[in-house]
Amino acid sequence: MKEFNQLCKEFENLDALSYAAVLTQKSAAVLPALAAVTDDGIDGVTIFSAYIFASVAADGRVTEEEYVACYPLIHAFFGDAVTYDDCRDAARAVKLSRDEIDLAAQPMLDIFGLLPEGIQNDIILICLMICAVDGKVSHREKNWIKKLAAQ
Repeated sequence: MKEFNQLCKEFENLDALSYAAVLTQKSAAVLPALAAVTDDGIDGVTIFSAYIFASVAADGRVTEEEYVACYPLIHAFFGDAVTYDDCRDAARAVKLSRDEIDLAAQPMLDIFGLLPEGIQNDIILICLMICAVDGKVSHREKNWIKKLAAQ
């Protein structure tokens, strides 16, 4: 647990350029692996993008600052396929009820165990980075990440 809390602190203090560099590097492995575990390929990426936006709302709120700060990270990960307007609209569309957030997360939880361990670790790291984008990984966000790690 101490190592997890230390990792959270490191990402809370990471600068935006470093975030983008890590996410760009991780996307090269994660996106193809997600596409490979679904029948039509693209569903894995769609499932992961829904999970990322649910991660943004995992602490029960989505602020303007969060999705403004999150957009460069989302863009670094998904590239030009996601515009700022797409990111803003998706973040606004995330309902803040726990049931709806959990519903958005379930498809990722369903396919997570099908992925190689290294990809699972990368996905957990990416979710941690997304949760830390506002400079603080809350207790609710830590529990959110631990739920994924327990799969």
